[in-house]
Amino acid sequence: MGSQAIEANREGAEVYRGAALCQEKSVELLAETNMPLGLLPLAEMEEVGYNRATGFVWLRQKKALTHTFKQIGRQVSYAAEVTAYVEDRKMKRMTGVKTKELLIWVSLCDMYIDKDDRSKITFKTPSGLGRTYPVSAFAKEGAAADGKAKAPAAANGSETAVAK
Repeated sequence: MGSQAIEANREGAEVYRGAALCQEKSVELLAETNMPLGLLPLAEMEEVGYNRATGFVWLRQKKALTHTFKQIGRQVSYAAEVTAYVEDRKMKRMTGVKTKELLIWVSLCDMYIDKDDRSKITFKTPSGLGRTYPVSAFAKEGAAADGKAKAPAAANGSETAVAK
């Protein structure tokens, strides 16, 4: 499904190729949408595209990647192709992103930073269930260069049912 959506949104999109440029553009995209800069720790990216008219974004990497966000103790799997529609502090209708819950990989479809409390980010599954974590858990690795140790975040986050 992701490839079809990419082709449908390619016309009029900004498309970047090459690992270094893609890494730079993915961080710029996160900054532009006010999302944590370490949210997409993708490696060996081949292509990043952004159609500003529709808000559609895609990131292609050579192979799937599993990353552990140490502060919250969660594994996240990023497929070779990740897509989403972005807005300020939101990524909606995501494809290619899963998180491990107990022994099961669960797809994520939405993530957003709370309007009232910008220190929290919520991730939703297609079934409407969600989890909320501190935004600081998704800061870019190595960004805390001030030498101060941060307090560890709650390991489980808070589980909530989110109405659609």
